[in-house]
Amino acid sequence: MPHPLPSRCPSPPLLRRGPSPAEGGGDAQRSSRPRQPRRAAVLRPALLALALLAAAVPARAVQPSEVLKDPALEHRAREISAELRCLVCQNQSIDDSDAPLAKDLRLIVRERLEKGDSDRAVLDYVVARYGEFVLLRPVFAPHTLLLWLTPALAVLLGGLGIWRLARRRAPAPERRLSAAEEAEVAALLRRE
Repeated sequence: MPHPLPSRCPSPPLLRRGPSPAEGGGDAQRSSRPRQPRRAAVLRPALLALALLAAAVPARAVQPSEVLKDPALEHRAREISAELRCLVCQNQSIDDSDAPLAKDLRLIVRERLEKGDSDRAVLDYVVARYGEFVLLRPVFAPHTLLLWLTPALAVLLGGLGIWRLARRRAPAPERRLSAAEEAEVAALLRRE
């Protein structure tokens, strides 16, 4: 059975075209109504920008009950907390994480500071208890040398590879035989 012609097929309502201005539609009808800006068109970008801005601000998970009374000690606690990784989230500091383990670590840091430990002593205590993985910035030591040198090695190897590709020459152009050489080859081929 042949398909009906496309012009005879009814178009879906979303694809249906309104009458053109020549047919009595289009701009002639719209000009009778005063045009007002749509609030949604103006409001949506503003709300989207506000939502992105709110998402960009880091969340501080420190509860008011955890904050120390001494502002100097609290400042030290925040600096130490920024150096410690949440072992649950793994890519957040304990200051930014809501995980219960992060809360426990924040409390340990504040407790050690109240006992009079230095910042280094607090970090050493936490590392001794949880391992070096708890540090957001790993220490520079022989066992972490590969971790620290990998970016430099990658740049060096990439530069070496680019240098070798740049030095690679294009193949020599094919050399054509001169007329005398072609005659000599033809003579050799006739002998055989």
